[in-house]
Amino acid sequence: MRNVLKISLFAVAFMVCGASSLFAQKFAYINRSELVTAMPERDSAEKKMIAFQNDLQSQLEAIQVEFNNKYQDFQKASGTLSDAVRQLKEKELRDLQSRFDEFQMTAQQDLQKMQDQLMSPVIARANEAIAKISKSNGYAAVFDLSSDATAYIDQETLTNLLPMVKKELGIK
Repeated sequence: MRNVLKISLFAVAFMVCGASSLFAQKFAYINRSELVTAMPERDSAEKKMIAFQNDLQSQLEAIQVEFNNKYQDFQKASGTLSDAVRQLKEKELRDLQSRFDEFQMTAQQDLQKMQDQLMSPVIARANEAIAKISKSNGYAAVFDLSSDATAYIDQETLTNLLPMVKKELGIK
């Protein structure tokens, strides 16, 4: 009977300690988008992205100008062209339009790949700094306010990690 009582008291003590340690957990929040926007590497990545986008845009415009010129030439000469030449010119215009559409689609995909390639290291560095600060300060969880996944956070009861992470990254 005494052993049962000891086991029961031990179980109750264990549950109380476990419950109190649950309430002792520390939580924080951060706006990861704001952090990434403040990082100097993002500015460099954005400049490269804009240059890449401008290059693609120039190529698209060149194809569009070529199409417009050929279309205008076709319209001017359409009354004097034989059926065979007219069909050939129409096919040439359709092919050029198709080439433009394909290039535009490929350009959008390339632009997305370039953005992912340029931003991945920046985001990884931000995540590493968040993890380092969170771990060193004993936070059990950090909520990201830049995502819509969080239904509600009472910011007055949590710590904002943004200033500490910015300091870790050398951002003012």
